[in-house]
Amino acid sequence: MNPILTEVTTGATDAVLGVLAVACALALAGARSNAPFRTHVWLAVFALLTVASALGAVAHGLDLGPDVRETLWQPLYLSLGLMLGLIAVAAVADGWGDTTGRKVLPFAIGVGLVFYGVTVVADGVFLVFVAYEVVAMLFALGVYAKLAVEGKPGAAMVAGGVLVTLVAAGVQQSDLSVTIVWPFDHNGIFHLVQIPGLLLMTAGMRQRLSAAGEEGASTA
Repeated sequence: MNPILTEVTTGATDAVLGVLAVACALALAGARSNAPFRTHVWLAVFALLTVASALGAVAHGLDLGPDVRETLWQPLYLSLGLMLGLIAVAAVADGWGDTTGRKVLPFAIGVGLVFYGVTVVADGVFLVFVAYEVVAMLFALGVYAKLAVEGKPGAAMVAGGVLVTLVAAGVQQSDLSVTIVWPFDHNGIFHLVQIPGLLLMTAGMRQRLSAAGEEGASTA
C-alpha cells in the first residue's frame, strides 16, 4: 500500500467510483430498446469511467515506482478524454436527436484523442484535463438545462448531476482536506462529491431514455 494515507483514501474512493460506474451501467442497460444509440453511448461512458477509476485506484493506492505510475496515467487520461467526448455526444443526441449524435460521434472521439495527445506532450497535464472537462461539462449542462426548462423528463436531474461534477472539479483544484474517520485530500474529496453527481445523472438518464420513444427523439 502507498505509505501516504491520503493517497490510499484517494485510491479507495476511486475504486468506489469504479464499482458505482458498473452499477450505473447496469441501471441503464435495460433502456436499449427505447433509445439504442444514446444507451450505448452512456454505457461506453460508464465503461471508460470504470477503467479510469480502476487505474486511478491502483496508481494512488499502491506503492509504485514513478515509471510504473507514469505508465498507468497514459490509459487513464485516454479513457477520461474519450469519456468526456462521449458525454458531449450523449447531450447532442438528447438535444437534437440520434442522427445528429451519430454525426458528431467521430468528431468527439477525435477530440478525445487530441486531448490525450496534448497530455502526452504538455507540461501541467492535469490543468489541460480540467480545462477540457469544464468545456465538455458546461456544454452538457447547457443542453440539459434547456431540456429541463422545456419540461423534458429527467433533464433537471441530469443537469444537477453535471453541475455537481463541475463543483467536484473545482474542489479538485483546491487545497481542501477533511477527516471523516480517515483523512481525505482534494482528490479524495473530488471523488466523494462525484458520487452524488453520478447518481443524479444516472437517475435522470433513466427517465430520459425511458421517455425517448414517447418523445420520438430516437431515430434507431
